[in-house]
Amino acid sequence: MDLRPARWSAVLLLALGGCGSEPPPEAPRPVLVDSAPVRAGSEGMALAGEIRAREEAALSFRVGGQLVRRLVDVGDRVRSGQVLAELDPADLAQQAQGARAQAAAAEAELARARSENVRYQALAAEQLVSRSALEAQATALRAAEEQARAARAQAAVAGNQAGYAQLRAPADGVIATREAEAGQVVAPGQAIYRLAVDGAREVAIALPEARAGAFATGQPVEVELWAQPGARLAGRIREIAPAADPQSRTYAARIELEPTAQAVSLGQSARVHLRPTGTPSRSVPLSAVQRGEDGTPVVWVVADGVARPLAVTLGAYGESRVPVLSGLPEDALVIAAGGHLLRDGQPVVAVDRDNAPMEPSSTTRSPEQSP
Repeated sequence: MDLRPARWSAVLLLALGGCGSEPPPEAPRPVLVDSAPVRAGSEGMALAGEIRAREEAALSFRVGGQLVRRLVDVGDRVRSGQVLAELDPADLAQQAQGARAQAAAAEAELARARSENVRYQALAAEQLVSRSALEAQATALRAAEEQARAARAQAAVAGNQAGYAQLRAPADGVIATREAEAGQVVAPGQAIYRLAVDGAREVAIALPEARAGAFATGQPVEVELWAQPGARLAGRIREIAPAADPQSRTYAARIELEPTAQAVSLGQSARVHLRPTGTPSRSVPLSAVQRGEDGTPVVWVVADGVARPLAVTLGAYGESRVPVLSGLPEDALVIAAGGHLLRDGQPVVAVDRDNAPMEPSSTTRSPEQSP
């Protein structure tokens, strides 16, 4: 019995059956997405600061000497003109007395020179002295006048220095610090007190070198006192130092509190909440950034149920995130990790950190469909 026709029929049926079947669809791969996108413009940063007076004056004596009396202490309120400390006035008084004596001697010499000048003029009129002698006497008179003027000025300076033995407050305020003790010998210009002048209050902060360029004077900020958590006061950046501190490599800045802000106490600790200036840009986790074939930064997104790579332009890298300056739609679902394991067009399903599928929304549009 010839079985070849039957065998060929079976082969034909298998071939026909194979032509009608399709490979099973690829199962979507779960991908973790950045479910809480943060804008670099709204992420900002919080820096610790201290409440300071806008005007702080280092008070010092104009002359040196031994500090014999200290009349105020830290925290005391003082008035303009109030005596704060005194030096030993004995040496200064002696110097003033010596300067006055020199001035008196110069005045006596000037009187003698004037009398001699009058006598020489009378003798010259009778031709009893030469003209050269008269001119010499006139020159001596002018020299005596200048010496008397210099002695009077020195006496005035010495008198002022005697008055400088008392340190007075230049304005109303509060003694913030004390830098010297009674019995100590101080030099001219050495700080004795630091006065916090009454008036506006500010917050002193230090901007990190890596992000100092993102902030500008006049920029609004919020100030939160450590003693009052949750309550924020309005303020603005008044000044930023043009150069970094050589030790800390930070830029000193002052935050001016708005006039409507409640009263604050000097030395209070505060937290300043800042947001960088410029056009707000979205930020993504560092793990979401990959390198494309040409070496440019790439961020993978979920678009119409598949993974798509987008070439992007990045800003300065932060500790955990990096701002995307361009190339990323505002509503894109960014794949937070594992982009190096994906291929363009691979079916994916977006899940959150609890591994729960995310509901489809307008954020899953293809980049080509985004406005």
